[in-house]
Parts: sequence; C-alpha cells; structure tokens
Amino acid sequence: MLSRVTLAEFDASKGLIRGAGKFKEILWYGVKILFFLSSVPYPSGFKSKLLVLFGAKIGKGVVIKPRVNIHFPWKLEVGDHVWIGEEAFLLNFELLSIGNNVCISQRAFLCGGNHDYKQPSMPYRNGPIVLENGCWVGANVFVGPNVVIGTDTIVCAGSVITQTLENNGIYKGNPVVFLKNRW
Repeated sequence: MLSRVTLAEFDASKGLIRGAGKFKEILWYGVKILFFLSSVPYPSGFKSKLLVLFGAKIGKGVVIKPRVNIHFPWKLEVGDHVWIGEEAFLLNFELLSIGNNVCISQRAFLCGGNHDYKQPSMPYRNGPIVLENGCWVGANVFVGPNVVIGTDTIVCAGSVITQTLENNGIYKGNPVVFLKNRW
C-alpha cells in the first residue's frame, strides 16, 4: 500500500521560532554537553547562572540534578525552590513556565514539540507547557504541548499527560485519570 505521508515536504523553518541565532544555539549546545548532560554533579547555583546567561529566568533555590537536557534556555522560566531530577528532558520549543515549589522527577519528558499527523508533510504543532505552583511531575512522566498542570497537582510516575490538569488533583495513567484531591 502506498503511503500518503511526504516527509520530504516537511519544512523545518515553519512552525518553529528558535528564538536565538545560530551562534548562541551552538554555544548553548557546548555548554549543555559540558555542564548539564554530564553525570558530574556541578553545583545547581552554577548551572542556574549559566541558564540565566543564555536568557532563562531562574528563581532562587533551584536544584538541577545531573544529565538534565534543556533545549532552549531562552524559552524557560523557573520559579523559586524548584527541583529538576536526573535525566529530565525539557524540550521547550515554546515557552516552558515552571512555578514555585515544583518537583520534576527523574526522566520526566516535558515535550513542547509535536507534528500535525493529519497533514502529509507533518508540519510542527508545538505549544507551551505550564507547571503551576506546588505541582509534582513524577518519574518517567510525559507532558505534551499546550498543557497546564494545575497548582498543587501530582502526576504519578509513568503517566502520559496530553490535556490540562485541574488544581489540587492526583492523576495517573495512560490515558490519565483523576484519582482524588491532594489536600
């Protein structure tokens, strides 16, 4: 059977505003490889300062564990007292806004990028992600574009989030289901 998908027609220049020049992006990749993707536990304060140098807005008391992959720091806003666990991947093609007192556990994948599968050339269909104050994104959670995780909400390990989650809930699964109120 012949496929209708025509990836040769995909145009990477449409639907993604990189937000920085090539030199800045290349420089960031070098810094990311040395200080963020490394298993060496560089101090979080040092890594926070590097992110600010590249345009991120970073609050106080932020903890960034080793092997954290941040795609575009200039599209990142992080509040106070945020924890980002080992091997978390922040694929922030659009703004990623993280509130205060948020925990992002190890290997969480915050994915602001997607493709429109309804069109044969599969153009970008990216969107922002918002993690509101006090939420906890568990280990190995996938969060897709155009999602808001509400204040004080918990997403249990291994869940897949493709829709906005209300405040003060505990959610789990794929598809995600509401379990109960947190408080």
